[in-house]
Amino acid sequence: MAMLYHWAFLLLDRIDAERAHRLAIAALKTGLIGGDRRPDPAILAQTVFGLAFPNPVGLAAGFDKDGEVYRQTLGLGFGFVELGSVTPKPQPGNPRPRLFRLTADRAVINRMGFNNQGMVAMAARLQGRDRARGIVGVNLGKNKDQADAAADYTAGTAALGPLADYLVINVSSPNTPGLRALQSRDALAALIAAVLEARARLARRPPLLLKIAPDLTDADRQDIADVALASGLDGLIVSNTTLARPAGLDPRFAQEAGGLSGRPLFQPATEILRDLYRRTGGKLPIIGVGGIASAADAYAKIRAGASLVQVYSALVFEGPGLVQRIKDGLAALLARDGFANIADAVGADHR
Repeated sequence: MAMLYHWAFLLLDRIDAERAHRLAIAALKTGLIGGDRRPDPAILAQTVFGLAFPNPVGLAAGFDKDGEVYRQTLGLGFGFVELGSVTPKPQPGNPRPRLFRLTADRAVINRMGFNNQGMVAMAARLQGRDRARGIVGVNLGKNKDQADAAADYTAGTAALGPLADYLVINVSSPNTPGLRALQSRDALAALIAAVLEARARLARRPPLLLKIAPDLTDADRQDIADVALASGLDGLIVSNTTLARPAGLDPRFAQEAGGLSGRPLFQPATEILRDLYRRTGGKLPIIGVGGIASAADAYAKIRAGASLVQVYSALVFEGPGLVQRIKDGLAALLARDGFANIADAVGADHR
């Protein structure tokens, strides 16, 4: 599979990044990208916020915005997949071009702007799914023209909460004007309270997580930790893309507006993960995302405080075989360090 993807990437790298993404979705739909049916090492299985994960490696939101191929991506060996971001109303997102590959940097810049078909379309695709076939989370956003953010997040909760295994409040995308302002203490507390109230009206109440940005001040981090612990949230996702532009990025794209993901995000995202784990006393499960491209990267996130991890950008450059390589490597690293189960390694660097 690795050699096949190598040749495919040489072709895809010559194609507009967004078109290449749609080709990947089409390939999954038609079965051109095969699955991986090998059983997961038992050392990787754990229960987090009440859900039994066969392994900790998930697909981050952004790849399957509309829930088109969640069955196929679960078949690639992921322990879980996260769909979205999805908004109540369909919206086209920002003008193209809005997605850029920085191949030499193993990075991606996007300013997609929550382009998606809306919650009704996603709900139709999730109806009747077999939950036994894998864990599916849904990442909720708000429409660009919606002034009342809580109205959109509660609408998404009502429509998709009964169908998702967990929900995510995404207030950290840099591509929707004003969205990151919802991370301030008072705004965040009010928003979480409204979403939790909407969730309480559901017959089945999925865990609720918050996805945060890496571009936070020390005070912002403390506010988020305090609100998360006080509100009754079930977990955090750390972190979304960054507005920062480290020195040395490909000059053809470094000044493009949007969020940067991939290898340059690994260190800052891991540092904020470590900090949030410390500030919350390890009381909230954290999904670590940002720059993971190997088992060693995933293990570093876990030891810093992540119970689960997610990948996306690295798949662009490494292909779907990356999932199995991370799982095999993680199992070996855990065994090397004497851990009986991955849960025992979570936050090990803090002990």
